[in-house]
Amino acid sequence: MIYVNFTPTSTKVSETKCQTKLPSPQIDRRFGYQIPAPSQGSCATVDSDELEIVMITGDGETIRRRIPEANRAKVLAKTREFQQAINNPQTIPANYLKSSQQLYQWLIQPLEEDLEAGKIKSLIFAMDTGLRSLPIAALHDGNEFLIERYSVSLIPSLSLISLPYRDIRSQQILAMGSSQFTDQTALPWVPVELAIILEQFGKGKSFLNEGFTLHNLQNQLHQGRFAIVHLATHAEFQPGNPNNSYIQLWDRKLRLNEIQDLELSQRGVDLLVLSACRTALGDPQAELGFAGSALAAGVDSTLATLWYISDRGALGLTTEFYYQLSQAPTKSEALRKAQVAMLHSNLRITNHQLYSSDKEVSLPLEVAKLRNINLSHPYYWAGFTLVGNPW
Repeated sequence: MIYVNFTPTSTKVSETKCQTKLPSPQIDRRFGYQIPAPSQGSCATVDSDELEIVMITGDGETIRRRIPEANRAKVLAKTREFQQAINNPQTIPANYLKSSQQLYQWLIQPLEEDLEAGKIKSLIFAMDTGLRSLPIAALHDGNEFLIERYSVSLIPSLSLISLPYRDIRSQQILAMGSSQFTDQTALPWVPVELAIILEQFGKGKSFLNEGFTLHNLQNQLHQGRFAIVHLATHAEFQPGNPNNSYIQLWDRKLRLNEIQDLELSQRGVDLLVLSACRTALGDPQAELGFAGSALAAGVDSTLATLWYISDRGALGLTTEFYYQLSQAPTKSEALRKAQVAMLHSNLRITNHQLYSSDKEVSLPLEVAKLRNINLSHPYYWAGFTLVGNPW
């Protein structure tokens, strides 16, 4: 577990920098670590605050590192630079590697010896404001990406995750989505995506377009015991009023503040997959967008996206993810293997065929007209992030 925070350069916060009293720190009962309370008022934007990293191992050991040369202003500026470079799939590696490697040096390198000594393979990050949309999987050490060595996941600050392990490989999946819309661009890959993932996972139900209504979603959740709910459609997170953010169903928009009304946790949903646009990216008030809302509503884990994901990239990653999920012991490891498969071109779209680790799928005519695509660029795989319980 790695907490990444910005802390004042001295123990006394200057009154000129902070006019609001800080709340008391809270205890994370999983590790017995006193987590720094979130800053309030003008305290949250002090550029000189220094980067501090606290790692708690599975054995309960606490390791603290402060990086004086990396203050809030420098780290957030480099994060924005990295995000802008990686969001363009036409970008040559050199354009995003420089900022990726600098962020790696600040956020990961101070812990490298401890990670290796502890033989750690899975990292859970709790990030300070401004870093929650960082594609951690694509941080680079000069030789390889972080995801090639570690599975990674996120939790919102000060939120708890459910520790008990539940093997969902024998459970059912509810896959729903839309490929046609009256006021938005079509998503011709969605029917292929739904068909493949249902075949990959083996058990469950699938509904497309007219079957993807709020009434049917609620009805299916009420009738069945689905451990996984997969929604493939347009979605948008807009900071501010929850009514501005939505997941597009066939008949209406599902608003951010309506997630809890689905009673996903009461229905036994362990994993929510949002194969859509910008569903993990939120704002300081809404933590991690729809993913954070699902976590608050009781869903253990949500696989969501940090930026406007290519529907071809979504098809590739989700196809591989469900295959790996049927093999891997944890959700975070399944995601890691899917991302590495894309990175190493073991998953690709060539000559109207989708090639994954275990199958070759002929794409329908509407989809096959599109050009061949190289999915190895981090734009296609690094935007997917697992929020909540990595197991």
